[in-house]
Amino acid sequence: MAGMMGLEGATVAAIAAMAVATYACRAGGYWLLRRLHPSRFLRAMLAALPGALFIAFVVPALAAGGAMQWAGAAATLAMVAATGNVALGIIAGTGTAWVVWALR
Repeated sequence: MAGMMGLEGATVAAIAAMAVATYACRAGGYWLLRRLHPSRFLRAMLAALPGALFIAFVVPALAAGGAMQWAGAAATLAMVAATGNVALGIIAGTGTAWVVWALR
């Protein structure tokens, strides 16, 4: 078909290599933690890591963003605070950002 983009061999190889590397990192982490007995400090640090990574992604986006990003973030926080449900917060934030985008 004219205009359709095809996958080149190098692209498929790069995607496959990234998938293997991702799996190796995840599996390697589980393998390592099964053999080691992490201290209470390390367990606490690992438990806090997902939140820190989330903030590392969100803060720069908000700092560079406009009304759409801020409205979405506010709606997400409000919904999670009201319901305690992160999935509903994500839906509310995405929907709010979409409405702000559509109205501009």
